[in-house]
Amino acid sequence: MNIAILGYGVEGKETLKFVKNKYPKAKISILDREKDKDYLKNLDSFDIVFRSPGVPFNTKEIQKAVKKGVKVTSSTEVFLEGARGTVIAVTGTKGKTTTAILIYEILKRAGKNVYLAGNIGKSPIDLLPKLNKNSITVLELSSFQLHGISVSPQITVVLDIFPDHLDHHRNFKEYMEAKTNIVKFQRKNDVVFYVPASVTSAEIARRSLGQKVAVPAHRFPINLKIPGVHNIQNAAMAAAVASHLGVSPVVSLEIISGFNGVPHRLKFVKTVGGVSFYNDSASTNPETTVAALRSFPGKSKILIAGGRDKNLDFGILKGAVENEDVKSIVLFGECRAKIRRAIGGAAHVVSSNNLENVVKSAFKKADAGDVVIFSPGATSFDMFENYIDRGKKFERIVKKLK
Repeated sequence: MNIAILGYGVEGKETLKFVKNKYPKAKISILDREKDKDYLKNLDSFDIVFRSPGVPFNTKEIQKAVKKGVKVTSSTEVFLEGARGTVIAVTGTKGKTTTAILIYEILKRAGKNVYLAGNIGKSPIDLLPKLNKNSITVLELSSFQLHGISVSPQITVVLDIFPDHLDHHRNFKEYMEAKTNIVKFQRKNDVVFYVPASVTSAEIARRSLGQKVAVPAHRFPINLKIPGVHNIQNAAMAAAVASHLGVSPVVSLEIISGFNGVPHRLKFVKTVGGVSFYNDSASTNPETTVAALRSFPGKSKILIAGGRDKNLDFGILKGAVENEDVKSIVLFGECRAKIRRAIGGAAHVVSSNNLENVVKSAFKKADAGDVVIFSPGATSFDMFENYIDRGKKFERIVKKLK
């Protein structure tokens, strides 16, 4: 048997271990663009191709291989096919990590045999030998991981969906189709939790054959340390899933009230001269930047935004800037001109390509009591390590301010 592992990052390395164990006599090839720029060539010569999430499913070479009868799968699909116990999968454009971690922490506090994996940075495939009929696995799944799969989990959570990763997907329709796979293959005994206020979340839920559970943000008396109505929705979703599995809301609300948030997601950094700085560097589309601005009602704000464009429309920023008391916007990166055009004259705008100057400019524009939010709204995730260090550089600069 001739097997290819396509992409050799974290997931690719875990997949290699699995393949060596399951197919000890197979010929295994590692195909990665870091090693060979023509790594996608001749995919149709393999019997099985394990695709890593970073390689788009609709790449012409992959589709050619599929048409020639090559089985193109992924560690996510292999896991869903072989996992024992219950699998809870969470998707959405943003909020996946927060929701998945809350579900995991609540179930752990309730004494469940629970695991956490997926887009959160841990491949689920190495969990397979550890699972039994009583196990619960919580998966955070991105559109990249969902694209091309042919099996859906028993319990799914669909958060709000809006345009993102359009540098990876051909259009929003394809992005939605990938997300829909989370429920597409569910059975009547399965269940999907969705956000009733989100047209896209409700539309995906409608595609499931299973039970559909609407979870409004006000379903539980949520008390959160972290700001944002969107985070209240995430927490309500976690509590609803836990309740479905027999966990008392008292346990859920205790975990939720003590939750300090996820790194890079509206994380409080420091107050300098009465100005509060927040790192929202995981915000990589304009919708999440708008959510960040709305998280501080009654506060004047300075927004730091920019980075690399993902073919997104920044038009919605203008209304939010006008309505959310944004005093000034400091732009950086490749798409700063595009964002400036979208904002128009809604606020004072300055720009720089040096992050230290960006932070200092924002501080100069702020008065005591104001909030500075670092919410890029554009930079794709693979740019953080090389360009803004997932917000860590921002935090280091802020902590040096006096």
